Amino acid sequence: MKTLIWQGVLYQSLEYFNEQTKDENYIIVESKIIGCYEDKIYAVDYSILIDKNWIVQNFLIKSEINKVKTTLEGKRNQNQWEFNNVINPEFNDIKFIDISLTPFTNTLPINNLQLKENTPKKIDVIYIDVLNQHIRPVQQQYTKTASNKYLYENIENDFKAEISVDNAGLVISYPKLFEKIAEL
Repeated sequence: MKTLIWQGVLYQSLEYFNEQTKDENYIIVESKIIGCYEDKIYAVDYSILIDKNWIVQNFLIKSEINKVKTTLEGKRNQNQWEFNNVINPEFNDIKFIDISLTPFTNTLPINNLQLKENTPKKIDVIYIDVLNQHIRPVQQQYTKTASNKYLYENIENDFKAEISVDNAGLVISYPKLFEKIAEL
């Protein structure tokens, strides 16, 4: 089990994160985030069930933004995704999610792809913009640049960042966005 705290630099947040092994085939992560960004004060709880290959099986995101509560539940059924009990074919065959307010979801492709240095890999992800309550498919690219560094690129908007991770693939530093500030 790993417990850590990330500070959201841009999103003015703190995230209390727990990762634990459910059994030999699954990992469960649970996290609580609080913060404020622009005109939004928010609290977010999320949990993600991940298989041993770091592929998301299901997730639950409960958020409260300016006193408005919402829930987003995602379940994988083979290669289809169901969100709040509705199947959405737009997300078929996507293995990963990217939750806007946490660096954890970068760990999923980093650990799954097992990249060789300087070999980029494009992937499709389900991007969940928690603050704007929007979900959509996006293309991202990861390139391993050193033993514990990855270049992350968002294909649609040319955003790039070099992410530093620990030996478990968890983000230590995501410049201008997130920094790990404590760990047990």
